[in-house]
Amino acid sequence: MSAHRVLFKPATLWPAVLERTRHALARGALAPIETAQEVIEDGGVRFVVRRVSSLAHKAEDRARREERARPADLRSAAFPIEQELFVAEVSDTHVAVLNKFPVIPHHLLLVTRRYVDQEALPDEADFEALAACLREFDSLGFYNGGVEAGASQPHKHLQLVPLPLGADRAAPVEALFKALRAAPGIRRVPGLPFRHAFAWCEPVRNGAGTRLFRTFHSLFAAAGLGGTRRDGVLYQSAPYNMLIGRDWMLVVPRSRECFEGISINALGFAGSLFVKNEHELARVRRAGPMAVLAAVAVS
Repeated sequence: MSAHRVLFKPATLWPAVLERTRHALARGALAPIETAQEVIEDGGVRFVVRRVSSLAHKAEDRARREERARPADLRSAAFPIEQELFVAEVSDTHVAVLNKFPVIPHHLLLVTRRYVDQEALPDEADFEALAACLREFDSLGFYNGGVEAGASQPHKHLQLVPLPLGADRAAPVEALFKALRAAPGIRRVPGLPFRHAFAWCEPVRNGAGTRLFRTFHSLFAAAGLGGTRRDGVLYQSAPYNMLIGRDWMLVVPRSRECFEGISINALGFAGSLFVKNEHELARVRRAGPMAVLAAVAVS
């Protein structure tokens, strides 16, 4: 049996996401975080900044109480998969579940069936599962490599959010890609003031997982990152974020999780930031979103 066999039928994942969302909302298993949205233009990118709405603060507080109330072993080891949030069997190695506390609707998590540490580098099976899901609907895939990169769970999981993230582009950062010709090879994106590595790719084709896996390792090395092997598993040498769009991949090394108390994950480098209140929003406005990203990346 192939470890990379896709278990769901083509064109069924997105309907399953919609049906499970309706079901989980009706059962009270899903706790979306309502936000007010603002666009801040900086460095040629129309950043989308989502702020928790005043009406949603009570729901967010409830979500945090539920998180704190979960047994410590569930928070620190195996990913706690609720049956109400289960969407699909993706492969022999991964399942798809809804994010219980989504800021963006239909936020999907691809979780390994057995426990693997989030700081273990994504392998070919991870990319096969991700590619299979990217083929199903227009979405952005991403990975938070470690706590300093915004990971909130130690159990390995990749993530997908539907596109577009903004009103005018699939991902706001793609405005900077127009300066790059769609040619093979590792590139730097003009306008990104921090260490990174970029490449064009095609994640939607059948068999794309192997190509994505190879592209990732090339970008990982080009970004100045490395790995250490422990018990036969390759672990990251430093925190990083990875993003996969419809035809591109970006890897960004990280130096810290937060900018002035504001947690930044991979979506920040796609041009989508999240703040908890007006004070945090004011900090982002004052510094500028691009400077916020530079502060948590590597110069």
